Order: sequence, then structure tokens, then C-alpha cells
Amino acid sequence: METISQREMRNRSGEVLRAVASGDSFTISNDGVPVALLTPIDTTESLRIARPAKKRGGFSTLPRVKIDRPTSEDLDDLRGDR
Repeated sequence: METISQREMRNRSGEVLRAVASGDSFTISNDGVPVALLTPIDTTESLRIARPAKKRGGFSTLPRVKIDRPTSEDLDDLRGDR
């Protein structure tokens, strides 16, 4: 079992999770102290999804807002403050 730091886990999370999915286990350490064990799960039947992911963000239901002046004027005002 390999020991990796929390920072290494954060920076290589995709690679580490693929290794776990293929059966590897890792001990996660923080400041050199082991704090977690990352192991593959035996079955997904015991895991319940609290809220399934949505395919759409719901932005299409937001009302459209009309503005009186072009956005470029606001950007020009902001650039003038530099």
C-alpha cells in the first residue's frame, strides 16, 4: 500500500482514483501523519445517491433581462479607471 500526501492526492486525483478503481489502495497523509485510507469499495449496492446529478443547470428557466445600454459602454467605463 502506497502512502501519498494530501497535496499529491489533490494534484494527481484522477490518476490516483483510476488506480483505486483498478484495485490499488493508498494511505493519505497530512504533514506526514496518516489520516485516511483510500481503498476500492466491494459493492455499490450499499451506496445511496442522495441527489442525482442534473444534466442541465436550469439556466434556461431564468428570465431574460433587457438592458438600456450596450455592455461595451460599461467595459469602456471600467477600463477608463485604470
